[in-house]
Amino acid sequence: MTKSEALFERACKVIPGGVNSPVRAFGSIGGKPRMIRSADGTHMTDEDGNTYLDFVGSWGPMILGHNHPAVREAVIKACEDGLSFGAATGREVEMAELICSSIPNIDMVRMVNSGTEAVMSAIRAARGFTGRDKIVKFMGCYHGHSDALLVQAGSGVMTAGIPDSAGVPKGCTQDTLSAVYNDASSVEKLFETFPKEIAAVIVEPVGANMGVVPPQPGFLEALRNLCTKYGAVLIFDEVITGFRLGFTGAQGYFGVDADLVTYGKIIGAGMPVGAYGGRREIMERVAPVGPVYQAGTLSGNPVAMAAGLAQLTILKEHPEIYTELNKMGDWFYGEVKRIAEQSEIKAQALSCGSLGCIFFTDVPVRNYETAKTSDTSMYAKYFNHMLSHGVYLAPAQFEAMFLSAQHTREELVGVLETMKEFFGVC
Repeated sequence: MTKSEALFERACKVIPGGVNSPVRAFGSIGGKPRMIRSADGTHMTDEDGNTYLDFVGSWGPMILGHNHPAVREAVIKACEDGLSFGAATGREVEMAELICSSIPNIDMVRMVNSGTEAVMSAIRAARGFTGRDKIVKFMGCYHGHSDALLVQAGSGVMTAGIPDSAGVPKGCTQDTLSAVYNDASSVEKLFETFPKEIAAVIVEPVGANMGVVPPQPGFLEALRNLCTKYGAVLIFDEVITGFRLGFTGAQGYFGVDADLVTYGKIIGAGMPVGAYGGRREIMERVAPVGPVYQAGTLSGNPVAMAAGLAQLTILKEHPEIYTELNKMGDWFYGEVKRIAEQSEIKAQALSCGSLGCIFFTDVPVRNYETAKTSDTSMYAKYFNHMLSHGVYLAPAQFEAMFLSAQHTREELVGVLETMKEFFGVC
């Protein structure tokens, strides 16, 4: 028995399913999770000493690669001053100033501890601002595990084939309306039915929890126009796309402004952190200034802020990182698409910047329903083939593949050769 297997066996006795997040489980692809001991640059090493070229990147935040020296030193220095104070600090002010000065339509920002908490809080702020109750979400978009949003969600819920979640009372979702991603008319119909009841529309500007599904031209613009017309708040969930597609995230990448934006662990360089921000008149409804209550003992944790400031400062001062990373993504995923097109295996690759995904279906993927046509058993074979060749992908069909600024063309060429072997392409 390997060390990873022994650890997983122990974990199953004290942790549900042996993992602390379902997306880490290997249930949908077979086998047992590799227990990771360390990571550096583009590689992770498990407890048995096996090294893998990593394309998960802690689910996105490791845009500069694992264990970046500047981030590591910032964390070590911050730890010397203490781990947590439960009081206001200068670093959280610096982080807020950096975000507000960099994102044109964000006037104020509130730090929280995760993407789930950021989304939950943003929706509460939107409801408090509008005085309305209903929210619109899109089938296949995952916005964390808060009760009201576990309705036809993506990510691990989608992989497990669970449409909703046990333990969520019906009353928690009675004001959640579901629309079809990339279909603005489905949203318009909801507004026509509830013209004065919808507080917000929340969307992943790039659907990245049902695989990677980019927005069709005009889709995000239509959402912006509908929210403006009906007086609703447009929320971009940028937990994945924020500071990844570009320094101004999906808003800058697609040229569409939201009213509220949520961020996740990328602003902490992978440490547990999140944030939500937006227009001043909405954010000033949040306590202690306004009546919308939201709090968190560890919000703005000084160590997480130090890590995030180090990473975001590098990204802001070096915009060429995004230029090169997105260029690399266009080339790499373009090659993946060509491999899929040449293979007898039914497959297609979708991408946006440094995000990408392979779907094992010949049905054009545009939304939740079409993404679900993917053959997950074929993905399991693909995953295990790549893993056996030292390539670590998400252990689930409906997750993104993340490139980092540390991935080299030489490494990616090797990955493409391994893919060709699986797809039977010369």
